[in-house]
Amino acid sequence: MKALVLKEYGRFACEHVAVPVVGEADVLVAVEACGICGSDVHGMDGSTGRRRPPLIMGHEGAGVVAETGRAAGAEVSDPAASGLAPAWKAGDRVTFDSTVWCGDCWFCRRGAVNLCDHRQVLGVACEEFRRDGAMAEYVAVPARTLCRVPEGVPFEHAAMVEPLSVAAHAVARASPTGEDAAGVVGAGMIGLLVVQVLRASGCGTVLAVDLAPDRLALAGRLGADAALNADECDVPDEVRRRTGGRGADVVFEVAGTPSAFGTAVRSARKGATVVLVGNVSPSVELPLQAAVAGEVSLLGSCASAGEYPACLEMIASGQVDVRPLISAVAPLGEGAAWFDRLYHDPGRWLKVILRP
Repeated sequence: MKALVLKEYGRFACEHVAVPVVGEADVLVAVEACGICGSDVHGMDGSTGRRRPPLIMGHEGAGVVAETGRAAGAEVSDPAASGLAPAWKAGDRVTFDSTVWCGDCWFCRRGAVNLCDHRQVLGVACEEFRRDGAMAEYVAVPARTLCRVPEGVPFEHAAMVEPLSVAAHAVARASPTGEDAAGVVGAGMIGLLVVQVLRASGCGTVLAVDLAPDRLALAGRLGADAALNADECDVPDEVRRRTGGRGADVVFEVAGTPSAFGTAVRSARKGATVVLVGNVSPSVELPLQAAVAGEVSLLGSCASAGEYPACLEMIASGQVDVRPLISAVAPLGEGAAWFDRLYHDPGRWLKVILRP
């Protein structure tokens, strides 16, 4: 099969490799679309230690079932349905969770599959594990990670369910209400999806924060009540001005940088919740006085845990519009060139999707 392989740090090759072996409980998926994640771009130079070559990246995929293992061909538990669902069969339109969980550990048994003690991620190679991903004609995934794609949802849109599930999981961590004011610090891919999920969930007021005027404008079109440019205003002061002097009830930090973290904590009202989603910087300085005296709750949010079906429904129903977030759709053979563009000019594009 054809695959985009990270041969060495900073160098890709589109070449023929063996089709993945399908385990008894696995399904072989013919990949129709696979997004390039920011973590893939950050990892291609070796700086994260989680994309060790040689490796086929890609964890944001969708496609068609091509083959099933013996156990996967029996009745299986479908995340999109209650109880047992019909067996997966060739031709089924599917997407798959980026997280591969064991199903047996303490966390998995409680539904926290994103915290699995033996968690692996498609398209990642680190000290603990190596697992090729979906930037290829085929990928083998455990049947339990599959989710059916609704009719009428294009594969390019279905491939967006992975980042959307990250946004949905983050919002669920805080469960904002219709009376709450929410801040979203960082209007990149995940931040723009958080804005849409907040709006779909009925959150009262949504305030988007970023430095890029074009992304702030897009945040406004996608549902933010206000778009605050951190270069043009004191964001915490402006948030307080728009919230009766209190500050935001919940703030989502989606940039993962020290300055964004500080902005998020200082924009929160007393007793507020700050949800940490971005993780570009390995550490940040905590404004301890603001957090302690303000009794601010800090919540981490990692990947997703069962949100795929609801997210696919949000895409299918139009509650979330992923079309403005897709900057380009390109053949797999152009993948190396697109990685180069995204690496050297990261602010120009949101999501690039490859088609094998």
